[in-house]
Amino acid sequence: MSASQIESRDFLVELGTEELPPKALKTLSAAFTSGIEQGLKDAGLNFGAVVSFAAPRRLAVRIEALEAQQADQEEILYGPPANIAFDADGKPTKAAEGFAARAGATAADLQTGDNGKLMIQRTIKGKQTTELLAAIVQNSLDKLPIPKRMRWGASRVEFVRPVQWLVMLFGSDVVDGDVLGLKAGNTSRGHRFHAPGEITIANPAEYQDKLRAAYVMADFAERAALINEQVAAKGKELGGEAVIDADLLNEVTALNEWPVALAGSFDEDFLRVPPEALVSSMKEHQKYFHVMKDGKLMPNFITIANIESKDPAQVISGNEKVIRPRLSDAAFFWDTDRKQKLESRFAKLENVVWVNGLGSIADKARRIGKLASRIAAVTGADSALVERAAQLCKNDLVSSMVYEFTDLQGLAGKYYAEHDGEHADVAAAMVEQYMPAFAGDALPATQTGTLIALADRLDSLVGLFGIGQIPTGSKDPFALRRASLGVLRLLVEKQINIDLGDLIDWTIDNNWVAAPKADTKATLTEYLLDRFSAWYADEGIPAGVFQSVRALGITNALDINRRVQAVHAFNKLDAAEALAAANKRVSNILAKNGGDKVEAKVDSALLAQAEEKTLAEQVATKQQAVEPLMAQGDYSAALTELAGLRAAVDAFFDNVMVMADDEAVKNNRLALLKQLQGLFIGIADISLLQG
Repeated sequence: MSASQIESRDFLVELGTEELPPKALKTLSAAFTSGIEQGLKDAGLNFGAVVSFAAPRRLAVRIEALEAQQADQEEILYGPPANIAFDADGKPTKAAEGFAARAGATAADLQTGDNGKLMIQRTIKGKQTTELLAAIVQNSLDKLPIPKRMRWGASRVEFVRPVQWLVMLFGSDVVDGDVLGLKAGNTSRGHRFHAPGEITIANPAEYQDKLRAAYVMADFAERAALINEQVAAKGKELGGEAVIDADLLNEVTALNEWPVALAGSFDEDFLRVPPEALVSSMKEHQKYFHVMKDGKLMPNFITIANIESKDPAQVISGNEKVIRPRLSDAAFFWDTDRKQKLESRFAKLENVVWVNGLGSIADKARRIGKLASRIAAVTGADSALVERAAQLCKNDLVSSMVYEFTDLQGLAGKYYAEHDGEHADVAAAMVEQYMPAFAGDALPATQTGTLIALADRLDSLVGLFGIGQIPTGSKDPFALRRASLGVLRLLVEKQINIDLGDLIDWTIDNNWVAAPKADTKATLTEYLLDRFSAWYADEGIPAGVFQSVRALGITNALDINRRVQAVHAFNKLDAAEALAAANKRVSNILAKNGGDKVEAKVDSALLAQAEEKTLAEQVATKQQAVEPLMAQGDYSAALTELAGLRAAVDAFFDNVMVMADDEAVKNNRLALLKQLQGLFIGIADISLLQG
């Protein structure tokens, strides 16, 4: 049967379960859909649009216009050479008969191929799609990213949650098959409270509407959009603006089949507590959205009910009763913590191990202080503020507030430092020490916070590299890749002109329980430079640009970045390709003729041809022009200036034979090339821009 003759129908599969993990629902749905699509493709089946559905108690996929049967396939099998297939009487030999038997054919079906071997040509009949669907669905479920599967009752079946029902329809027909121990049918179930009974699904096309009539909005994106709209509207009704966090929106979407937004309130007295603590309590524990007005938290919350209540006021009242003890806890921690000065908590850090073999968090804080003060002495920062910030920066980790709300580390410290009357920069550093927390995150605003953040990351990198805890592959338990990028961003974007080698030396020269391994500096330096490579790749800067700078062995991050940005700009000029090619040619010529032994001293009396005289003059002129630019670190201007050498360089290589018969002339020309190379190599090895 040809592909054009194959019938197609819509296919629906719905797996009904106990409530699925809300934070994993989107991922599970995407993987389930992807697995089924891939299974159909692997089976050689064509299909149309694919629609995913995901709700708290179900994963479903609808495939439109799925072929009802695999296409027939022509297959050619080759066997032993034809010259041994038949005996003198023309009868098939055992070799021929064996080949035919293995192929499910007879000797009469044997042919001779162009390659001189026995050949059997046969048609493999395509299977009915309904024969394949159960296995495709089961295979997709088996491959779902579920870290821990569970069994229930006496069943040997394993899944993320107990399974309850299975719908599999091909057109209006129920697919005969089992998945996860369930026999496929055509009955789904509605909302657990509004419509708990069974629903018959006659065909895939009516699935969404049938469920909607039973108070289940099966489309995840549709529910998310509705919740977003409802929450925003409730915020406006309250006279403020609801803050809709994307992660929280996804989580409440995964918790509700029939979302209804309701607004409640709490006692205004709680607003004396830092807003972040109140928001954390509402968001993490109750899945509430908070409301802001004029930059301040309002004494309100918006919750999503999974029910259309006849008495919403009662539902709201219930939520208000639940949130009160949560906020009371936050207020208690806030009031209790402030009875004790932040500085007094340092002693408790002595008993908190940072990493085995690297001492306590108190040890780490002391090292941060020593290192940050050393950096402050070079950068001109206020050492007293830096030392004070280091003494306090980890103290909130042993506060009641951070013990209960771990995401408030740093913020709690900032509020307690402000309460204690600490300098504004010291208080700010309590939060800024963790910046940047992720790619694209803001950097510290204060110089004090910048140095604490830098010293903290360097201490972690040297300490962990020093005991051999180096990230490998996807394993990075201490987030050292992020710490490395943080170091580079702080040095580059905060214009800190200190060599990485010096910073690592200063970090190693600190109060370690045991000295870091001997190769720590070399290994960590290479690791940091590799992170630079990833950074520039993300910015769309060609790999050769960074490699041209890295080849010089420079380890000053700020200087590296200035050079890379300059080379990147130069690389876009018309002259760049020709000059890069010329530099590559120069490198090769010099490498074959003594390389480092060639002295860059040109004897003008030995310059015979016009083109070499012109190049020598221009090289001398450019040397004078770029010298002050190089002194200022203005590499971009220097390379723009050097781009003007293109015509002279091209003319030289077109008309001058470097390897002259006269040894003195040859050496003089090599010296001229050495001078030319020196102009560029002071900035980057631009020969590496050539592939």
